[in-house]
Amino acid sequence: MPTIYDIAKHAGVSAGTVSRALSRPEKVLPETRARIEQAVTALGYMPNAAARTLKTQRSGKILVTVPDIANPFFAQILQGAEEAAQAADYAVLLGDTQHLPEREERYAQMLRRNEADGLIVLGHRLPPTARQIVRQRGAAAPVVNGCEFDPALGIPSVHIDNAAAARAAMEHLYALGHERIAVVGGPPDNPLHRQRLEGVKVAARARGRMRQLQLVPGDFSVESGHAAACTWLDRPAPPTAAFCFSDQMALGVLAACREHGMRVPHDFSVVGFDDLASSRYLSPPLTTIAQPMREIGMRAVNLLLAIIAATQTPLQQTLDFSLMLRGSTAPPPA
Repeated sequence: MPTIYDIAKHAGVSAGTVSRALSRPEKVLPETRARIEQAVTALGYMPNAAARTLKTQRSGKILVTVPDIANPFFAQILQGAEEAAQAADYAVLLGDTQHLPEREERYAQMLRRNEADGLIVLGHRLPPTARQIVRQRGAAAPVVNGCEFDPALGIPSVHIDNAAAARAAMEHLYALGHERIAVVGGPPDNPLHRQRLEGVKVAARARGRMRQLQLVPGDFSVESGHAAACTWLDRPAPPTAAFCFSDQMALGVLAACREHGMRVPHDFSVVGFDDLASSRYLSPPLTTIAQPMREIGMRAVNLLLAIIAATQTPLQQTLDFSLMLRGSTAPPPA
């Protein structure tokens, strides 16, 4: 591989001039810079990324950790993150943590070693190394949360108002006339579960329906939604509707309804959360809460890059959600 000394010899300049032309081109005369660029092209020179990192203390990479890469919810967020990073000439490193603390910590250590300039956490936990960096650097710490907003983390975040979104979903079912509603939640320690459950309870109290609520735990997966529905569909006087804290769980509920001979929405109504790309193509199309997943990814990257560049920007960004009314909800059967 050619070096800057080969470039210097080919262009008839010093190695220091080549280095300045590559790192700070505005400091080099245009005609000299042109000769150096021609030499770079002729010799096929590629800058040494490791050397550049040592000199600038910037890697040109950002790290995004995902709790479960198999969950389609994260796909659109990652697309948005990649788009924003590419526009800023950054590369994205992806870490699939599988909800394992040891994996989360291993990726966070990359930040300490300057293998990445910043970290975006799409889960709800901060590993010890990331917590230490936040304590040391405060608001200047290049650590951002996306999606699973938890104020206790004390870091910048991009998210929606999950409590308000859940309240809107419940109010839709109550307005249709449903009184007995099953709620398929997430893991109890997950902030999304806690925030959405808060919205559910606000809506239920306003209607005087707290005693009719049936809360069934889940883990945001199709399988947990199916298992939850099977616990109530065989009971006498089952609920007439279900609000699921993810579209994946709603898909499992729809499958259980088919197996039990219940027609949706004639016999049973289902509401999801997320508005995955496939949700509108289900049979029937799923009523759900839409959150701007692609925009969450883009905003999280732009927020992180603003922190790295020490540019003032809102550190907590709450985006809009929408209730998408489709064919999976209707008034309860008489």
